Amino acid sequence: MSDGTGSRDSHAPHLLIHRSPERASSSVSSSRSCFVDQFDFSGLWVPLVTPFRGNRIDEMALRLLVRHLQEAGVTGFVVCGSTGEAASLSHAEQLSVLDTVLAACGDKPVMMGLAGTQSGEMVERLREIAKRRVAGVLISAPHYLRPSQAGIVAHFQALADASPVPVVLYDVPTRTGVAMHTTTLLTLAAHPNIRAIKDAGGDAEKTRTLIADGRLAVLAGNDDCIFTTLCMGGAGAIAASAHLLPERFVAMVAALRAGRLAEARSLYHALTPLTLALFAEPNPSVFKALLARQGALLNELRAPHSPATNEAVQRAMMALQALKD
Repeated sequence: MSDGTGSRDSHAPHLLIHRSPERASSSVSSSRSCFVDQFDFSGLWVPLVTPFRGNRIDEMALRLLVRHLQEAGVTGFVVCGSTGEAASLSHAEQLSVLDTVLAACGDKPVMMGLAGTQSGEMVERLREIAKRRVAGVLISAPHYLRPSQAGIVAHFQALADASPVPVVLYDVPTRTGVAMHTTTLLTLAAHPNIRAIKDAGGDAEKTRTLIADGRLAVLAGNDDCIFTTLCMGGAGAIAASAHLLPERFVAMVAALRAGRLAEARSLYHALTPLTLALFAEPNPSVFKALLARQGALLNELRAPHSPATNEAVQRAMMALQALKD
């Protein structure tokens, strides 16, 4: 894996066995193109919570959580997304979280979340992130500004041009205030350094079109859409619910990718009550409450987040216990 200097890391992630002639002819530098063409963003990725202790990052709890999920067989990790409360972390804290995860994850690939409204500043942050051993950078549309589709295309193309590592699009209109249209995403799919999408747009037809197009690895971004996305041919999922009973989620994704639909359907229906309960209140409040009850971390969130209500925690605990019985 590239370390930002063109060298290869000994802990290389899963690789594809084919190259796209279309992308190989890109004007992007040959060393970057090789990395971009080979990396496989499929499988089950966990967008990590950020543990706190006394309002500081609890690095020990984070390391132990990563190792637990690694042993469960997840494909990789996403750092500093919405589940990780990235908007409440300083840039220095975000890099600290990334460094902690990279030190603990062994040979598992790591994506870094990146959000912002100033393209120039984001390019500088991209370059700092790319000095680390990251598989890619997960980037959402600029929030609050609600730019036009042309503005979104220009924004992502500028970031992808500047990024030494692959860009993964994040379509999440409930958080950004702007949906990325299908035509916008298909335009961006032509860029050689844009390789995948976390699809949390809630539009099944858009999902189907992107999968049929085939240029982007489509990762389910809403946990309740994992089954349908992979049945349509999606590459995998970025699923926060996999913090709990990760082996079951790993098994579901593996069954779907292998075409074992009856097995996958059974797992999906069993896990859905837990998934719905975990997202009943603002993410990641219920997740942290359940992980705290398991002794994995403290039930501490950064303001303005607040702890989950007792009612929400009890519902989630009941759903979790039902899966264990």
